[in-house]
Parts: sequence; C-alpha cells; structure tokens
Amino acid sequence: MRLDKFLSITATATRSEAAKAVRAGEVLVDGEAAKKADLQIDPETATVTFRGRAVTYRQYTYVMMHKPQGVVSATEDGREQTVLDLLPAELQRLRPTLFPCGRLDKNTTGLMLLTNNGTLSHRLLAPARHVDKTYHFRVKFPLSAEDAAALEAGVDIGGYVTAPCRVERLVAEDGACREGMITLHEGKYHQIKLMMEARHNQITALARTDFGPLSLDPALAPGQWRLLRAEEIAALEAAGK
Repeated sequence: MRLDKFLSITATATRSEAAKAVRAGEVLVDGEAAKKADLQIDPETATVTFRGRAVTYRQYTYVMMHKPQGVVSATEDGREQTVLDLLPAELQRLRPTLFPCGRLDKNTTGLMLLTNNGTLSHRLLAPARHVDKTYHFRVKFPLSAEDAAALEAGVDIGGYVTAPCRVERLVAEDGACREGMITLHEGKYHQIKLMMEARHNQITALARTDFGPLSLDPALAPGQWRLLRAEEIAALEAAGK
C-alpha cells in the first residue's frame, strides 16, 4: 500500500497533506524518514509515525455517535448540520467514504453508526437479515394494550403493511402509557411515526437505543462520539453474516 494512501485511510492526513509532511521529514516508517509519499509499505507490519504520533492501521473505521436533535443523517448538506460535521477534522477527512449506516430523521436522536465499510453496512440494513433496531418513543395520547398488539401484528402505513415487531409499553403511575420501546427490523421512511398515526396517535419524541448488537453508550452525551471497540466490531460482523 502507498504511504499516502495509508495515511489517508487511517484519517491521519489527506494525500496532499501527507506529501507535504513527507517533504518536511515529518513521516517516519520503521524509524526512518520517508523519502516519497508513494513509498510502498505493508500496513500490517510497518511502524508509521506522523509528526511524532504513531499511526494505527485500520482497514475500516467504525464510529458510534449519540445523534442530537436537529442534525441530519448525511455526509454533506448545503443548509443543515450533518452528523459528519460533529466529528473531528481527522475523521472528516474520510468524507465521503465515511457515512451513516442507516438514517435517523432530523429530530430523531440516539444511536448512530458511521462507517466506511460499505459491504457490512449493506448487510446490516438488508431486510432479509432481520437486524433489530430498538427505539424509545413518546406519544401524544395514551397507547393502549390493543394499540400495542395491533402495532406488533403489523399496520397499514399507506399501502404497505409493516412486518411484525415488538412493543413494550411503559405504564406511568396514573396507569396511562405515553411512552415505550419498539423493536423492528425494517426501516421505511418515517415508519414509526406512520405506525403511530395508523393508531390515531402522534410521536412526540423518538430515540434509537440499539442497532443489532450495539447499544448506545450511556457515557455519550448528545453530539458526542467514540470509535467502536474490537468486540463491538466483531459483534456487528457476526450480525451481518
């Protein structure tokens, strides 16, 4: 692999930045200053240092984000702030290869996975894989046990009947249920909103808590992010098989 490509895919520097750093003697390969940006290296065995910082090779990048309200699930948008805009400069360098794995509506919050592994992303989102997604919801009107049973069985959301899902009603002290958890493996546009409307109700808040084997890290405040741990990546890969 070329040295400048290695620095690019590890979100260390753009290729032009890498070339400039090489000319300045700021890139070391196995302790020696690199002479050329197109130097061929073995990414698995080479020890690379960029401006005094060791560079860790990773073929793919996986980011867990707590998506805040008002941010769009896109790589670029001429008018709105995107989830990519919330990342530091070194990860923003991966645009447009780093992208949201699935989308959350602008006002939906919670767990967002960003990656540049297109193959795994496609597998995780394929309906045939039945990868579960769980959301915490609040609704305007009380949700009855009958409503929950109808949602679980599938409802018509405008010419399409939703697949069976799971609904857990969270009953308040007054006996009313205006919030709960819903788990589904589909991802139709505005699906949960439309499902509630099919039961003459309205979503007032929606947050994704789980995506397949991933659960939102409670340490992440809205707008914060972290890289996935090795065991989380392995669990995602297993879910996508």
